[in-house]
Formats: sequence, structure tokens, C-alpha cells
Amino acid sequence: MRKVTALLLALVMCLSLASCGGSSNSAEEQEAPASAASDLQNVQSKGTLVVGITDFEPMDYKDENGNWIGFDADLATAFAESLGVSVEFAEINWDNKILELDGGSIDCIWNGMTLTDEVTSAASCSNPYMRNAQVVVLPADKAEEYADIESLAGLTFAVESGSAGEEAVNELGYATTPVTAQADALMEVAAGTSDAAVIDLLMAYAMVGEGTSYDNLTYTFTLNEEQYGVAFRQDSDLTDALNAFFAAQYADGSLDALAEQYGLAGSVIPQ
Repeated sequence: MRKVTALLLALVMCLSLASCGGSSNSAEEQEAPASAASDLQNVQSKGTLVVGITDFEPMDYKDENGNWIGFDADLATAFAESLGVSVEFAEINWDNKILELDGGSIDCIWNGMTLTDEVTSAASCSNPYMRNAQVVVLPADKAEEYADIESLAGLTFAVESGSAGEEAVNELGYATTPVTAQADALMEVAAGTSDAAVIDLLMAYAMVGEGTSYDNLTYTFTLNEEQYGVAFRQDSDLTDALNAFFAAQYADGSLDALAEQYGLAGSVIPQ
């Protein structure tokens, strides 16, 4: 009898443990975290698209009231509106742009950004939307002294740190003076503290030559040709949203009209 009773007690304990084990697994399944929200959902939830930029006329610069305007600034504002959110511009150190993006302090990099291998391998990039090139800027009264790229070898070039211009000069093996922004590179040449600068052609259109702030400077050689794009975090669903926005803006003529407004006619890439 005692043996039977002991067997029955053992059976009851086993059934009880099995029941507890089933409940524990069920609870764990119920408490499992939901998948993370997408970048698009996060932006719409907080109500703001934070755009990483530098002072780069005619893409991003401030008007007389301190508001950010420019081809990229206006386009970013329109994209944010299409998402139902407001835009916030954050000035960043261009050399640290990917760190800023991955760290979450900005939602995208949208600042006349060249689609280099470094950027496309580290971020999710939009379709290219504008053509550009890197050009050499020199004092206008000295430009005739330099007939070809080889003649520039003894000069020191002001370049934005981390930019396509810096990369182009480094490939030539010429001396550089890294600065924070392309606007600073122009100031270096105008002040005579650097012999020349390499900046984006689209910036040179707006800021160099007769009728500009730097009418004593001119741009000469084109070092390369490139394309602009916008960078989001890896696998971001904002990339597809922006590509669709670009396609719509190109189809209705808005991209070309905006380019013409900022003196960039003919630079837009068909979407």
C-alpha cells in the first residue's frame, strides 16, 4: 500500500512540474519584445525629420532671418511635409557624418553629399538626384599661370575634411589644408592663407566669380564627376520613401523648377 501511495505522489508531482513548465514558456512568449519600429514610424511618431547638414550654398545656407534655405533644404522640408512631420536642420561635422547618423542624433545626411564608396557601404543611400564635380578654385589674377593639373603640384589646397574634394586632392598627392566646411576653404584662398581650394562645382556656381561674394576668385579644372544622394541608416525604410518622393517631384517638374531657382538648371538627374 505504501509503495502504491508513493507512486501516486510521484506521479502527481511530475504532472504538477509539467504544468508549471508549460505556463513558464507561455509567459516568456507573451513577454517577448515586439520588433523595433521602422525609421519611418519613428520619424512620424516624434513628428520631426532631423537632417544633418553643413553651411553649403546653394544646397544649405541661412537667409537674412537665420532660416535654412537652399536646394537641399527646401527639398528636405517638402519631403518632411509629405511624411506629415516638420523638418529640423542640425549642423554636423562633415568628417563625422556617418557616426552622427548611426548614433541617432540625425535621421539622414542631406547636404550635397557625394555618393562615394565610403558612404554607400556604410549607409542606405537614395537614388542619385543631382550631378556634380570637384573643381579647383584659384585667385583670378593667377589662374593663367596654371595651364594644367600638373602645374598645380606645388600648391597647397584648402579642402573640407572628409569631403570628395579632399579625396580628389589626396589622389593627386598634393598638399592639403583641411578645414571644417567648403565655405571655409574659399575664405582660405581669398585671405591668401591657402594657394587654392577644391570645392563642389555647384557651390562654385553660386559663390565664385563676377557678381558673387568672391569675385576675385575663379574656378578652373574639373578633377572628377560625381552624383549627389541622401544617406539613411542601413536598411532604413525612409530610403524607399524618399526615392518615391523624388520620382513624383521629377514627374511634375518640381525638381527642375527648384534647381532653376537656385541657379542649378541642368544638374538634376532624371528619376
